[in-house]
Amino acid sequence: MARSVALHESCQVFRFLTAGESHGPALTTIVEGIPAGLDVDAKAINIDLKRRQGGYGRGARQKIESDTVEFLSGIRFGKTLGTPITMVTHNRDWANWTRRMSIEPLPETDSEPPVKEITVPRPGHADFAGMMKYGHHDLRNVLERASARSTTSLVAVGSLARLLLAEFGISIASHVVNIGGICVNADNIDMRLIGELSEGSPVRVADKDAEAKMIEAIDAAKYRGDTLGGVFEVVALGVPVGLGTYAHWDKRLDGRLAQALMSIQAIKGVEVGMGFDVANKAGSQVHDAFYYEAGDHKFIRGSNNAGGIEGGISNGEPIVVRAAMKPIATLMKQLPSVNLETKEGVPAFAERSDVCAVPAAAVVGEAMAAVIIAQAFCEKFGADSIGEMRAHFDYYVNLVAERSGVSGSAQ
Repeated sequence: MARSVALHESCQVFRFLTAGESHGPALTTIVEGIPAGLDVDAKAINIDLKRRQGGYGRGARQKIESDTVEFLSGIRFGKTLGTPITMVTHNRDWANWTRRMSIEPLPETDSEPPVKEITVPRPGHADFAGMMKYGHHDLRNVLERASARSTTSLVAVGSLARLLLAEFGISIASHVVNIGGICVNADNIDMRLIGELSEGSPVRVADKDAEAKMIEAIDAAKYRGDTLGGVFEVVALGVPVGLGTYAHWDKRLDGRLAQALMSIQAIKGVEVGMGFDVANKAGSQVHDAFYYEAGDHKFIRGSNNAGGIEGGISNGEPIVVRAAMKPIATLMKQLPSVNLETKEGVPAFAERSDVCAVPAAAVVGEAMAAVIIAQAFCEKFGADSIGEMRAHFDYYVNLVAERSGVSGSAQ
């Protein structure tokens, strides 16, 4: 048995704050609670940022922006210091928006034409509700921050979380299982290959037949001036039993994952494991039976309908969550709307946009799942440094093995 290590909850909480507008000079993120000593390479984060910008059906802006992260604090010689980390992603398109998004008041003697206000909301967007809430007269003040451009920051934070989780053998991948009603049966797809298969697809799907149909559907929607939504699945492998808790409603792992995925723009539904289909089946068809393999001294399940979480706690099986994304709210074939100033019925405001962003949303979903799992991991094995966290983790792994009938050092 490894030496006993007193587990404790770190005084640091893994949390983050983002700031920035879609067409502003930059997106900024401050991350707190990453232990000292974690190796961080900006290249790994930039790869995820590029993945977020990909996917068939994306708009013209992805050809303008090429997102890369710049670290301003919290890292020295490629390792985290245990202090707040500041990340900045500069908007390359800022040069074309400096006047329309000026931070300083425009000069009264400005000879340029006045900046045109947007007063026609898009159905399905934050435009109307945001304008009413904050008292804005120009919808530009709402849509700039409500834009999914802000998910760049989420992916950057998620990449940091993934680097931390990878230190302990936890990996996270995603794939698309539905675009515009064209569905993939994921039951026969090896979870260990999901990342590899989806990365090679322009719509992040692991089924080539479905891929061709999805691309055709996206092209047809673009021709009509319409948009398409869909469903993506995120899978986390190697998550130990015991993250989360049943003791507090706001600490349940499934609840936290659902909230995090629902926070992504355009996500309207989240399910864990079998999800909504549990309502259609008897208990004997839903719950995952226990078995014990005496030779390997471990508990196993006959299925994973629970999606790796029971009672708000990870149970050692792969964590499986899905999220449903509505079609993008900006349509080139504009829906009816109303000018909020004149009250006149007019077509909704339209600006360059995506036809389908489900593949990109899947990458954001990975990031948010990584953040929540990393937060729960830090709560369970919290420490100021990676070395301390490793000692706590190894002690716990030995404890679980002992309870399973195995004695010896950490696996």
